[in-house]
Amino acid sequence: MPGSVVKQDLRAVLDEHKERPIGEIRADSHRALYDFEKESAPWNEDEKHQPWSDDQLRVILSDAPTRDNALKHARAFRRGLGSVEQIYRWALQPVNVIEEKRPDHKFVQQVRRVSKELGWLS
Repeated sequence: MPGSVVKQDLRAVLDEHKERPIGEIRADSHRALYDFEKESAPWNEDEKHQPWSDDQLRVILSDAPTRDNALKHARAFRRGLGSVEQIYRWALQPVNVIEEKRPDHKFVQQVRRVSKELGWLS
């Protein structure tokens, strides 16, 4: 079974580095898995450049703004990773920054409205 081979190989690597703190090993392995998924397993992005629905934004903004969540939502909604990251960025921007940079941008206003509905603090 392939899963057990991967598990055995991973265990061998972990045994080689058992002198390191487990927190460092966990962080390194998490980053490696994220990079592997991001770089070697492209997903269908056929919804790229399409408008976002309020429901899609609610799903995204209901999760913490982490790299893992951005990757998960990009795959699920068949979008580019950068577009999901941008949703989190606009949701986190203070109102004065938005008023200065993009006061009338429809998408930014949509993200702000949905984030406000969900109780985001920014």
